Amino acid sequence: MILAKVTGTVISTQKDENLNSLKLLLCRELDSDQKLLDTYHVAVDAVKAGQGDIVLLASGSSARMTNITRNAPIDAVTIAIVDNVSTAKV
Repeated sequence: MILAKVTGTVISTQKDENLNSLKLLLCRELDSDQKLLDTYHVAVDAVKAGQGDIVLLASGSSARMTNITRNAPIDAVTIAIVDNVSTAKV
């Protein structure tokens, strides 16, 4: 799973028919301290996330295992909106 922040949406009028009605989010990866990294993902939204939300992404073949992404040609999906991240200082 990937920790990321939703930074925008992606609009596409011409796409595979299995992507019709799916919301696409632009997500930027976060490190364990929730600092933005330079890696982006376009993810199908399965949890009604919005701009500024911190989310968990599933990628690869796991991304196609949700009810709304089954049979869709995707590589990333939001699977959770994160409420809190806690890290132990060592």
